[in-house]
Amino acid sequence: MFSFDPIKPFEPVSGTEVPSGPEWIHQIKWDGVRSLAYYDGDRRRLFNRKGRERTMLYPELANPAEYCSASSVILDGEIIALVADGKPSFHEVMRRDAIRKADKVKFAVESVPVTYMVFDILYCNGDWVTGRPLSERRKPLDEVLRPGKTVQPVASFADGEGLFRLMREQGMEGIVSKDARSTYAIDGKDRRWVKVKNYGDIITVIGGFTLNGGVINAVLAGVYDADGRLIYIGHVGTGKLSRSDWGKLTAELTPDIISFSPFANQHPDMKGATWVKPRLAIKVQFTEWRWKEGRTLRQPSIQAFVDAGPEECRFPF
Repeated sequence: MFSFDPIKPFEPVSGTEVPSGPEWIHQIKWDGVRSLAYYDGDRRRLFNRKGRERTMLYPELANPAEYCSASSVILDGEIIALVADGKPSFHEVMRRDAIRKADKVKFAVESVPVTYMVFDILYCNGDWVTGRPLSERRKPLDEVLRPGKTVQPVASFADGEGLFRLMREQGMEGIVSKDARSTYAIDGKDRRWVKVKNYGDIITVIGGFTLNGGVINAVLAGVYDADGRLIYIGHVGTGKLSRSDWGKLTAELTPDIISFSPFANQHPDMKGATWVKPRLAIKVQFTEWRWKEGRTLRQPSIQAFVDAGPEECRFPF
């Protein structure tokens, strides 16, 4: 029987071209919260990719026995929240994931419904299956998973280029291409899985903000370089945040105000900023890096606040 110590899931690497060849399958990259569901025949738990427990936050997914016929199992997938246009919203799913009080969960289940998009199985009926090729792991997954309103298997496609074009047309995040011959390496990351995105995103930390009428209207985002210096990468004032969210952000960041810039570099867009201690992380979406303009982001927008420490906000290259 497996331990309930959380596993670090296998991660894809970033690519700019869709892999081709008969050995590759291609799946939609669902923009949500990477989650592993554990069931040992008695205990039931959910963990995110960082090993933080999320069982309380998603009661509709907390019992794998309700949507999986295996006597014991570890499933890997993405928890997403679909909005009116049928697309996943990272901002909405993070509203669920940010809850820390049990009495708020019941309301959240109704106001922000989620779906668990399952794409892999690591343990099934007393056996680890991570050493099997992906093509063979799909069989036990299809056999034991019982799709329903809150749980669905992730479909696979042979035409990766066609799927990526469709994702671009729909404004979706992108695709993940997987070598069907590949095994699953716990806490691994290599080209067995390749993610190709329609747009970029990055986890950044807030190092300052600007005000309009006493309320924050934009934040100064940064990431740490290899030398541990916080580098400014963008002035972000658009995205998914509501007027109420900006007000709450103002209240949260006010106690963090400091008298000096935490950034190691300077940029014209910093003019008039109020500085804060780098603490709060946000996910920022962008169209490209502008290397000739001080390594800043083009068309950055805030997607959501995320549960990440400042030390996790680093350059991805």
